Amino acid sequence: MTDERNARAQVERWGDMVWRLALARTRHIQDSEDVFQEVFARFFRHEGELDSDEHRKAWLIRCTLNCTNTLLSARWRTHLPLEEAVTRAMEPEDRTVYQAVLALPKKYRTALHLHYYEGYSVEEIAALTGARAGTVKSWLSRGREKLAAELKGVDGP
Repeated sequence: MTDERNARAQVERWGDMVWRLALARTRHIQDSEDVFQEVFARFFRHEGELDSDEHRKAWLIRCTLNCTNTLLSARWRTHLPLEEAVTRAMEPEDRTVYQAVLALPKKYRTALHLHYYEGYSVEEIAALTGARAGTVKSWLSRGREKLAAELKGVDGP
């Protein structure tokens, strides 16, 4: 497989995961696109060091977390409205729930995204984020509570 074909195949395989995690963390489409580009630029420099798909996925998630942390600490950021970002990222039937997830504080939305959208266990999320498993369980529990309360408010009494 040529380098260009390999690059396209890797972006097709992992791109949605990276972009959606970046969106979940930044809550802005331009920022998620910036993170996407940075993550894949780094990925192609280190791809030879990654020995399995599981290793690639974990590396991409960790790199996305690091890149979003760096970007979120920058003061010069400009933004596209959250509504437009969600409209581009999700199918219509999923938008209400995902908008509620994006409205949560970063630690909760990150844990919920990794658990429910990417399928990671509590222990795996702990390893990826550098938090303890008990902390991740708390994030998931509190995030679900906040999400349920928000969605009840959206649906009405």
